[in-house]
Amino acid sequence: MKTALKIIGIVVALLIVVAIALPFVIDVNAFRPRIESTLSDALGRPVKVGQLHLSILSGSVGADQLSIGDDPKFSQAPFIQAKSLKVGVEVMPLIFSKQLNVTNLTIEEPDVTLLRNREGVWNFSSLGGANENTTASKPAAQKAPTPASSTQSSSSSNSSAATNLTVAKLELKDGKVSVGTIPAKRKPVVYDKVDLTMKDFSFSSKFPVTLTLRLPGGGSVKLDGTMGPINQTDTSLTPLDAKLNIEKLDLAQSALVDPTLGITGSADYDGTLGSDGHVAKTNGTLTATSLKLVPKGSPAGHPVKVVYTLEHDLAKESGKISQCDIAMGKALAKLTGSYDMKGDTTVVHTRLSGPGMPVDDLEAMLPAVGVMLPSGSRLKGGTLSVDLASDGPLDRLVTTGPVKLAGSQLSGFNLGSKLSAISALSGKQTGNDTSIQNLSTDARYAPDGTRLDKISLIISALGNVSGAGTISPAGNLDFKMVADVSGGAVGGLTQIAGIGGGKGVSGVPFMIQGTTANPSFVPDLKGLAGSQLKGLLGGATSGSSKSNPLGGLTGLFGKKKPSTPPNQ
Repeated sequence: MKTALKIIGIVVALLIVVAIALPFVIDVNAFRPRIESTLSDALGRPVKVGQLHLSILSGSVGADQLSIGDDPKFSQAPFIQAKSLKVGVEVMPLIFSKQLNVTNLTIEEPDVTLLRNREGVWNFSSLGGANENTTASKPAAQKAPTPASSTQSSSSSNSSAATNLTVAKLELKDGKVSVGTIPAKRKPVVYDKVDLTMKDFSFSSKFPVTLTLRLPGGGSVKLDGTMGPINQTDTSLTPLDAKLNIEKLDLAQSALVDPTLGITGSADYDGTLGSDGHVAKTNGTLTATSLKLVPKGSPAGHPVKVVYTLEHDLAKESGKISQCDIAMGKALAKLTGSYDMKGDTTVVHTRLSGPGMPVDDLEAMLPAVGVMLPSGSRLKGGTLSVDLASDGPLDRLVTTGPVKLAGSQLSGFNLGSKLSAISALSGKQTGNDTSIQNLSTDARYAPDGTRLDKISLIISALGNVSGAGTISPAGNLDFKMVADVSGGAVGGLTQIAGIGGGKGVSGVPFMIQGTTANPSFVPDLKGLAGSQLKGLLGGATSGSSKSNPLGGLTGLFGKKKPSTPPNQ
């Protein structure tokens, strides 16, 4: 027993000595050109690795640094630059036959730069393709002629190298990914704590993939699924089937949203993503909190839940929204349509339909879309119905369609006090809350402001009100309205003059000015002179003062004095 233990001890000691001595005996740097050449041919990009070190105990070869070149059409800086590269190898073939068989690759602390151009092409699209980047970046007139056989040979060589590259495990650990555009429209968005694992990696077959990363603002992303085989014409068209989970996505700091649109908020997402290399299909549920959709808006007071399904054409960079249910409490609206992401700004053609949505559930969402109520007031009760079409680029989007509000109340707004400046409407007692029986209008919302046409408003304490007007981006009001007070009591000078009850008089014109926070109601004297006064004076042609309610007044100030008889 003692003899056996001694033998085991001697063997262990010899193995330790060998493990310590072999790195000095085997020159692993002799394999560096082979590693660089193999990776360069497979990726279609120049690859450089630093000084190599052999560790027999871990069965790996380490490099001080790694650099993978970018597509020169995008950048001259590296596509990936890493602090170190660890290559797992089969030890026995390396010791006895000096044969390097790679089992796994681990890239430590990589910095990855992702760039997208105006045509929607990514800089990683050419990874694994034929290495023709140098000539592809030159103008056509400057390209050197290349024999067809030479081009085919180069493409075939790269394709063969990529097909033959297999790795049992490929990892990126603790990396950073910078996402930007060409030309740059804003500072690149940086995601850190990036960990990527691909098992049984091969360019020619499917393989499992897991990705986790940290979002700007502290959120996280996890993707788990399969991808492959790699599309060697365009890597971005590689098939993928995965589950995706996102927590606490800061919309303002993500690469998904153009910051000039003014969209902010935090979102959680859970869904799936599937692609056959031509069409990507995705569905899932997104819950957004503190959502704001326009630059001048304010965060919504309650969460918004979105359940969607869409199909995206990868080559055309466009897609169709077949389902998008937007819910806030019991209020539900459905969005359908299409979009096109080519160019600098996404172009959309959508329709939003929301019939009979409870106002109490929607009220907290109004500030998020830029609807500002008078200071200290809020909408209570009733329903809101919309049928809105949106067309154009997102930064110049125009939305049009009918909006209807029924059975609601503008709490905390005393309309009667606001109407005191209009004599024909003074004395109307609405109290501190204004009841709205019905409101309908054709709305047009655009970056240059909001226009409301065909306004029809029924307020129990006032009657029927109609008109049209605009709201500027700053919230300034410019509305011309007419109140139909026929059959109701009128006061002041209007009662004396007969306004509100005379033949040809359709109503009392007034204007709404000021701001959305503090609207003011003023008489429309020009409208009065141009329409009602004309109706009131309509009987003047008969020559009878009785048929003209203002005849007495006009006679008083316009009648000539009788001439004095001579000699009196």
